[in-house]
Amino acid sequence: MLIIGIAGGTGCGKTTVVNQILNEQPEGEVGVISQDSYYLDTTHLSYDERVKINFDHPRSIDFDLLEEHLKELKKGNPIHQPVYSFVKHNRTGDTILTHPRKVIIVEGILILTNPELREMFDIKIFVHADSDERLIRRLKRDIQERGRDLDEVLARYKTTLKPMHNQFIEPMKEFADIIIPNNHYNTVAIDIVKTIINDKL
Repeated sequence: MLIIGIAGGTGCGKTTVVNQILNEQPEGEVGVISQDSYYLDTTHLSYDERVKINFDHPRSIDFDLLEEHLKELKKGNPIHQPVYSFVKHNRTGDTILTHPRKVIIVEGILILTNPELREMFDIKIFVHADSDERLIRRLKRDIQERGRDLDEVLARYKTTLKPMHNQFIEPMKEFADIIIPNNHYNTVAIDIVKTIINDKL
């Protein structure tokens, strides 16, 4: 099994890169695991308390469960991936049955911050985009898909997103095997990744 880690700041275009890789591979050979599914369970907190959590800090991620799940997949066992709700800021209690694949892509802003997880990745990719571009994408997504309002998104960006990006996410570039500038459609970098995948397979 080939495990690829794809990191980068919020709104950098990780999903676009993942989809470009998926589109080039035979159906059913590539599976995707999102870091967002592995936010810690916060059922013991009230909604108002959950809203105050800094979700852009590595402490907010259940890395132990994510590592355990990747190890199980490597052994050839299916896993029950948690389902997370951005509206409720908590896991829903549902799970998705995820089967092993020839290639597993793990994507998320904080996945390269965890040394044990980094060790498990055969290829580490960092998707880079201009900070203005990332803010615009984040605004659109949070307002349209997650029911946030403009002031809330901007306040969160200023108080947590930007400082956390500078402290934890941007420095992770040094661990990346490939850095993809994603301000525009980058076919060369994707072609390189596809070639590596095909060689490994």
